Amino acid sequence: MMFRVLNQTRDTVIAEHGRSARSFFARLKGLMGHPGLAEGEGLIIDPCSSVHSFFMRFPIDVIFLNRANVVVGLTHAMPPNKPYAGARSARRVIELPAGTITSSGTQIGDQIELPSS
Repeated sequence: MMFRVLNQTRDTVIAEHGRSARSFFARLKGLMGHPGLAEGEGLIIDPCSSVHSFFMRFPIDVIFLNRANVVVGLTHAMPPNKPYAGARSARRVIELPAGTITSSGTQIGDQIELPSS
């Protein structure tokens, strides 16, 4: 199931084609082995407070959200094979093509709209 991810604070689209990873195996796999993310794609991992990029082939932007879907952390262009990025109060993350955080203007404290969140 695909859905839109919106930054309500900035009135911008973060991902036009978001998908969710909620099962243990979907969260474990994440984007490992994936050939890349096209512009407008994103993966929401829930629950999740930190990510790694081992076995990935491309850099990603990562937005960390708390339980209220407020941005509590940002990682720009996380390179492949980086051991760790996280945010203390994060409950879920959004993995996006590198450059999405900048192009959407997303900042710490912004309110993000996710379906059924």
